[in-house]
Amino acid sequence: MGTKFPNLNLITDSYPLIHLIMIKEIKIPDIAENVETGLIASILVSEGDEVTTDQPLVEVETDKATTEIPSEYDGVVKEIKVKEGDEIKVNQVIILLETESSEDKSNEKEEQDEDESNEKEEKEETNESTSEDNNGDKKKEEAKTNNAKEVIDDKDDRNDRDQKDEDETDEHKHFPVSPLAKKVAREHKVDLSKVKASGPGNRISRKDVENYIKENDTDSIKDESAGNKITTKDSSTEPLNTIGRITAQTMSDAWQTIPHVTQFDEADITEIENFRKQHQHKIEKQGGKLTVTSLLLKITAFALQKFPRFNASLDWENKEIVYKHNYNIGVAVDTSQGLLVPVVRDVNRKSLAELSLELSELAKKARDKKLSTDEMKGGNFTISNLGGIGGTAFTPIVYPPQVAILGVSRAKYQQMFKDEEFQKRLVMPISLSYDHRVINGADGARFLRWICNVLEDPYALLF
Repeated sequence: MGTKFPNLNLITDSYPLIHLIMIKEIKIPDIAENVETGLIASILVSEGDEVTTDQPLVEVETDKATTEIPSEYDGVVKEIKVKEGDEIKVNQVIILLETESSEDKSNEKEEQDEDESNEKEEKEETNESTSEDNNGDKKKEEAKTNNAKEVIDDKDDRNDRDQKDEDETDEHKHFPVSPLAKKVAREHKVDLSKVKASGPGNRISRKDVENYIKENDTDSIKDESAGNKITTKDSSTEPLNTIGRITAQTMSDAWQTIPHVTQFDEADITEIENFRKQHQHKIEKQGGKLTVTSLLLKITAFALQKFPRFNASLDWENKEIVYKHNYNIGVAVDTSQGLLVPVVRDVNRKSLAELSLELSELAKKARDKKLSTDEMKGGNFTISNLGGIGGTAFTPIVYPPQVAILGVSRAKYQQMFKDEEFQKRLVMPISLSYDHRVINGADGARFLRWICNVLEDPYALLF
């Protein structure tokens, strides 16, 4: 797009085209399952920028992932209705775009007379049209200048309003500052004109303000080991990131609405651990890793088929239990962003090698912040394995709309009486939290004991 808007009286191939300016709304799409809100992590465009279809406009951070919201049209950014750090909802308008559409106003092409007289007339008309266009261009240029002035005035008005809201001085409005940087500057009474900018277009970021605080203010310094934490003489604060904030809200809602029961048990995994060690090299050759979690994925898929109520959800409004006929299992992954839960789909149809490889890939994506929203949708059951960290037992919270979650703790060796003698056995504590509106205690105990039996003796699958 060369100019912002072409001449309105453009004539192409003898067809008069009317170029209409339209305003298009860019809204927050349905980002992920059970995600209704998010946070504007960054704004990738500015007002007046020309953008193309599928060009990223903003980044939205949710408890599941950071997602780019693309433009649906070619156009010019007329207004940005959000700021970095704003909480947004699905279907909320975040940006207004000016777009162009052409409407052909002629019904049919007139036949042209090829004789010399008509050619002469056409030339004369062309000359007149050119003269009119030149005059028109001058008028349009004046109108364009006036429009530009109005846009500038409008932006100045908005800047004045923002300035009043954010208690900024006049000297601060002449350079770009991120909203989070302004917030930190206000909290610590930092003069933004003295802060060295490091962002694109000399934009002052939150980090720039924090670095200034660290270098110039002994009463308020940035703790580098604590990410965005700001430490003062008496206290420290750290903003809750979107994943932490939304996870906290989801877990709070789940705890208040779901009547939880947690069942505990122990499984002797001595034999299956020997099996894992004997066969792990086969999986490693294919790029995966044979772990207790990948073994549990396969076993749990069998358990969900045997106990279908655990592979369901509760439709409370219609008072119905919705049974799922696919076996998609989420696996909690500990990351620097917080807890993420990628979903392994159709677990019942995949081999142990395929599950191990896919689980390794998903866990790596989660830690590298590359998980897509689709890779975290559609889970019917969840496994949370804290064995690599430690602990003897825990009570995981059910993740709605699921009705159950399996918790795994660290295995340890114990003396057990087996085959008429005491033996050293590797014992793993496991727990099962479930929605008591859907699952009763006896079924919870049976489900968990069945998993323990298969861990202790895989041939139990045959019965």
